[in-house]
Amino acid sequence: MSNKKTKSGMVKKVFLMIILIAIIVAAAVLYIKYIEDTTNKEVANNNTYELNTLGNNIAQEPVIEKEVQIYKGTDRPIAVMIDNHDDARPQVAINDAYVVYEIIVEGGYTRLMPIFKGQDIDKIGPVRSARHYFLDYALENDAIYVHFGQSPQAGSDIQELNVDDIEGIYYSNTEFTRTSGKYSPHNVLVSTDSIIDIAKRKDYRTTSDDESVLKYNAEEFDLESDMLAEEVYIPFSQSEDVSFKYDSESKRYVKYANNEKQIDWISEEDVTFKNIIITFIENYTLNDPENKGRQGLSNIGTKKGYYITNGKAIEITCTKDSRASKTVYKDLEGNEIEVNDGNTYIGICPLNADVTIEPGEEVVENTENTVNTL
Repeated sequence: MSNKKTKSGMVKKVFLMIILIAIIVAAAVLYIKYIEDTTNKEVANNNTYELNTLGNNIAQEPVIEKEVQIYKGTDRPIAVMIDNHDDARPQVAINDAYVVYEIIVEGGYTRLMPIFKGQDIDKIGPVRSARHYFLDYALENDAIYVHFGQSPQAGSDIQELNVDDIEGIYYSNTEFTRTSGKYSPHNVLVSTDSIIDIAKRKDYRTTSDDESVLKYNAEEFDLESDMLAEEVYIPFSQSEDVSFKYDSESKRYVKYANNEKQIDWISEEDVTFKNIIITFIENYTLNDPENKGRQGLSNIGTKKGYYITNGKAIEITCTKDSRASKTVYKDLEGNEIEVNDGNTYIGICPLNADVTIEPGEEVVENTENTVNTL
C-alpha cells in the first residue's frame, strides 16, 4: 500500500510539473507575441510619422514658377522708327527688341518700329522720320518715341496726343550720328544711353509699371491647331514683301525682305522671331498738300488676323478701342491669346494683301479680311 501511494503521489507531482511548464511556456509565447506586436506598431507609427513629415516638407517647399524673360523690369520701353528702304538694310539691333511693328508708308514701302526695354545697345538704326499711325503703337506700349524727322501729320499728333518723343534732328552729330557705312538719309544711328540721357533732360519718365500689350506664357507651348505654318508670306505692296521661314531646331522664324534674308548689320546674325502676329487693316492715301502719297490707317475697331508660333497658326481678332489703348488679341472663341516668351513681329498689312501660310504643299490663303466686329 505504501508503495502504491508513493507512486501515485509522484505521478501527480510530475503531472502538475508538466502543467506548470506548459503554463510558463504559453505565458512566454504570449509575452513574446505581445512584445513583437508592440514593436511593430511603434515601427509602423514611426514610418507613418516620417512619411507624413516628408509629405508635409514636400508640400511646404516653395514652387518656383518660371519668369517671363522678354518683358520684365521697370525700365520704360523705347520705340525707334527704323528705315526699311533697300538702301537702309541691313539694320542694327532689330533682334534686341521685344516687339517689332512693320507698317506700310508712302510709295508702297514699309517702316519698322522696334521697341526695346531694359537694353543697353550701342547702335540702333538707321533711324528715320515719324509717321502718325506709329504713334498709336508707341502709346499702347507706354514707350518714348524716337525718330529723325517727321511728317506734318506726325508732328501735329505728337503735340495733340502729348507724346514723349525725341526728335533726333535736334541732336544731330551729338547723340544722333551718321555712319560712313551707308549714305544719307539711310545712315543715322543712336544708342540707348543717348536716348535715356535726352529723355532725362526733357524730364520724361524713364520707368514704367505698365503691363505688356501681349500676354506672355513663360512655359513653352504649341498651338492646338491643324494649320501648319512653316512658311509665311506677306506682300505689303509691289515694292515690299516680307516672308518668314520656320527653323524647327531653334523654333524661330527667319525673316526675309524681297526674298533676301535679313541679318543684323553688325553681328551678321539672322533676324529671327519667336512669334508672328498679322493684322489686316485698311490703309488709304491722305489728302496731302505736299502730294507725297502719305498713308492713313483705319486701325480702331476689331480686325482679323493670325497668330503664328512654333510652326503652327491660328486665326485671331485684334481689337483697338482708341489710339492709346492696348490692342487685345483673341482667339475665335473670344479668349485672349497667350504668346510664347520671346520676341514678336507684328505685321500690320493692307486688307488686300494676299497673305499665305504654307504648311508644306498645301497653301492657306487669306480671304475676306475686313470686319468691323466679330
